[in-house]
Amino acid sequence: MDLSDLVIGESVHKSKWMHLPRIVVVGHNKIYDIIDVCNELKLDGNALIICGPNTLNVAGILVKDLLEDNNIDTEIKIVDEATIKEVNNVKKIAKEINANFLIGVGGGKSIDVAKLSSFELKKPFISIPTAASHDGIASSRSSLSRRKQHVSIEANAPIAIIADTEIIYKAPYRLLAAGCGDLISNFTAVKDWQLANKLKNVEYSSYAAALSHMAAEIIVESASIIKQRLEESAWIVMKGLVSSSVAMSIAGSSYPASGSEHKFSHMLDKIAPKPALHGEQCGVGSIMMMYLHGGDWKLIRDTLKTIGCPVSATELGIDVEYIIDALVNAYKIRPERYSILGNGITIKAAKKLVNITKVGE
Repeated sequence: MDLSDLVIGESVHKSKWMHLPRIVVVGHNKIYDIIDVCNELKLDGNALIICGPNTLNVAGILVKDLLEDNNIDTEIKIVDEATIKEVNNVKKIAKEINANFLIGVGGGKSIDVAKLSSFELKKPFISIPTAASHDGIASSRSSLSRRKQHVSIEANAPIAIIADTEIIYKAPYRLLAAGCGDLISNFTAVKDWQLANKLKNVEYSSYAAALSHMAAEIIVESASIIKQRLEESAWIVMKGLVSSSVAMSIAGSSYPASGSEHKFSHMLDKIAPKPALHGEQCGVGSIMMMYLHGGDWKLIRDTLKTIGCPVSATELGIDVEYIIDALVNAYKIRPERYSILGNGITIKAAKKLVNITKVGE
């Protein structure tokens, strides 16, 4: 969306591009709306579906059948990892079949690959999540693995999001709980963003921050409903994930939903023998970072416990020594991104932090 110049006073001009989804469809059996969505967006010709080996049977084949029954020729590319190599493979196939648009079907990896591929091809893409495990399903950032590290790369938000809550709620509950962990970490991400604005003059959007904060509040307010593992649970979490993604698109960065807790999670990915899910690690990280911010870390912990998301090293399945190591070194992840961790904390401070917040249990 191209916003017109805003003129403030005589000398200040503000202008900004925001890439936002044009259509968001969330609800029961909404995957069958794929044709209506394509017609509304005037998407036709050839389509390339990107999905994982598991999500192929969950929704990939169904999407292909629905499209082909309506005269849209499709090919399917199965991806196992979200890497630059896979992005290049997808781009090659898309060019070979002369794809007019791409569709990412899955929980994260396939959507991230579709997102960056479509961005580099200058083609639109539709996001069809099969799980609500993190907010990348609707954001304008693509998270890929590069040399055993996670990198966030600029891309475009999907032109449309189709979230079938029946499919999402049937996915393993652990994935939905992880999505809650990713969302609740928005509390500390926004605090880090505000800190970076005050101390480093980083550009800040109060609107994007408020939207991100609201997405986290949805999880706190609805924890007792989410834990019932109903289709309504999937609806609530998806609503939060879409809001969080839109906040990032408005900000033009991942600041509204990625702060010190994400640095901690990414460092765990590097050093832990068997990392937990991204959202699970961010949730635990948010407990500790909220303590450092002087906020209500107990509220975050209690909410995660209610939902059934890990709140300790033991529940993450990660030895506490790796938690401490990750805390000490987390500031090295995207060092240009200022956070409450500053230039790092000491081992002594990290040990005290895991003890006070009970993460060391």
